[in-house]
Amino acid sequence: MSVIRSAGLRGFRATVAELGGNAEEFATACGLPVAALDTDDLLVSDFEVAAVLELAAHRLRCPDLGLRISRRQDLAMLGPLALAIANSPTLADVLECTSRYLFVHARALSLTLEPDPYGDRSVIALRYGGPPGIPNPVQGTDLGLAFVHHTILQRLAEVRYGLRSVELPYRPAAPLSVYEEFFGAPVRVERPAALLRVPSSLATRPLSGGDENLHRLAMAFLAELTGGENAEVAPRVRAAVQRLLGTAAPEIGAVARLLTVHPRTLQRRLAAEGTSFATILDEARREEARRYLTTTDMPMSQVASLIGLSEQATFTRCARRWWHATPTAVRRSGNRGQRA
Repeated sequence: MSVIRSAGLRGFRATVAELGGNAEEFATACGLPVAALDTDDLLVSDFEVAAVLELAAHRLRCPDLGLRISRRQDLAMLGPLALAIANSPTLADVLECTSRYLFVHARALSLTLEPDPYGDRSVIALRYGGPPGIPNPVQGTDLGLAFVHHTILQRLAEVRYGLRSVELPYRPAAPLSVYEEFFGAPVRVERPAALLRVPSSLATRPLSGGDENLHRLAMAFLAELTGGENAEVAPRVRAAVQRLLGTAAPEIGAVARLLTVHPRTLQRRLAAEGTSFATILDEARREEARRYLTTTDMPMSQVASLIGLSEQATFTRCARRWWHATPTAVRRSGNRGQRA
């Protein structure tokens, strides 16, 4: 399973409501946490995200759902990548940092520059999609292409940037006129890949309003966030575990996939840094449990579930080990501290 930040669902709830549907019902039907509809930083299955988009489009008889949702999305949904994009000096820098770091937002997605498939040297192709061999979900691909076109390229360039054509690897159910009106360019269907064909001169077009120093800082932060062979792995494991808690099983295999390393390699690197996956997971559970106990009135069973424990009794045993007190006592103590 690959994952995507729940920010990718921005606009889904509002668009579904506008069409007379219930976003939470669709999410539940697809196994997607309802919380993913209203927050940006949950890590959710990209399969579940694709499924909820397809289900909503089908049930609401809205075959251009992905295009509609994209109008409600903005650059900020990309998190730290948004800062690098917004402060890029040229569109070439925008494309470079997006293609390099899009996986921070969605592990399996990529945006790559390729030669024009029709051999036009004045055109380059922006290829969007997942790993080769995996079918392109219609609504998810529509949404991704629309976001790149409408939110990244068109808004940053501030003018029509010369989109030559849109290539779709499927034949959408919506009329092509809907797509051509949205993109302002011809749309070709049943092509080998999802592409935006743009002028090659676009790469050198300067952008106004950016700050090159902020761009460099953002790129440095992204490089540190994604890490390299010599970067400390424990902070990245800790961040991944915190995101997985409450949304997916916080297992070493899932974290290793996020960091693109083998689980045994991950264990060896953590051991070299004087810690272990079990230690990091236990610390993250303790911190999250205290936060839920002292800042919410959630039932204990729900708190246990959110920190990845299957039973309330297990949570009670962990609480006694962590704080030498029951969860109820910790909650009461925290509430007294707040009143004081």
